[in-house]
Amino acid sequence: MPNHTVHLIDASPYIFRAYFTVPSSVTDAEGKPANAVYGFTNFLIRYLIDEAPTHLAIAFDESLTTSFRNDIYPEYKAQRDLPPKELEAQLKACREMAIAFGAETFADARYEADDLIGTLADKLLKKGHTVVVVTSDKDLSQLVTAGLSMFDYAKGERFGAEGVREKFGVEPGQLIDYLGLAGDAVDNIPGVPGVGAKTAAGLLTGFATMDELYANLDGVAALPIRGAKTLAAKLEAAKDIAYLSRELATIARDAPASCDLRRLKLTGPDPKLLDPLFTRLGFERIRARVPM
Repeated sequence: MPNHTVHLIDASPYIFRAYFTVPSSVTDAEGKPANAVYGFTNFLIRYLIDEAPTHLAIAFDESLTTSFRNDIYPEYKAQRDLPPKELEAQLKACREMAIAFGAETFADARYEADDLIGTLADKLLKKGHTVVVVTSDKDLSQLVTAGLSMFDYAKGERFGAEGVREKFGVEPGQLIDYLGLAGDAVDNIPGVPGVGAKTAAGLLTGFATMDELYANLDGVAALPIRGAKTLAAKLEAAKDIAYLSRELATIARDAPASCDLRRLKLTGPDPKLLDPLFTRLGFERIRARVPM
């Protein structure tokens, strides 16, 4: 089987970006808000034209409260407000649009889009394919390896392992340990109190993994890190929290996402699906821009 480059798109950042940047005055044929769908549709059009992918999948988040991570830690993402009703009402149409454009889509109530992408990427790499993960979510950088790169389309920024090192000061494979130590305020992952990003990177420069770090806490004081003498006590006191945080930050590789390359092949927009959807949404003006 020949090698293919498969683009895996994390839909949520682009849907949310569209909702908050496209004017709310954009409505469908019935006068209901359609700004998120409109912006997401424009993103899809531009992406297909700019990147011309031959194989593509788009992963969606179905819920912010029913992930398996909420079973492990109920406070996971608890600080986030649920999507506004005006946005929530448009999510189904965003996925319909992706399907109408010929893309394979994935969503699950228990696994997040990150997990669906991680699972697909793992399977594709094992089959010898190249993967481009399209997102602005830094957590997905833990997937970077030979054959897999990140693409923040909105910023036009592409990076691999070297980019991860520049951004975080650690290797891609160390990111889950990095997040276990530093936490992630965006996802309400606690991390070790008193350990920030620079300290976490410094610790993982001295010790390759969190396991190695905890097996050698006596050596932490000798590291060239500010406040190193007090770090061992902080780490010991929050050991359970650190390992919980690492578990929460780890992208699953066993999500229900079937990797059938024939289904991932981009078939192109389907007029039978696209035309009535555009009519329903009142998007006739941008219909001519859809690459057929």
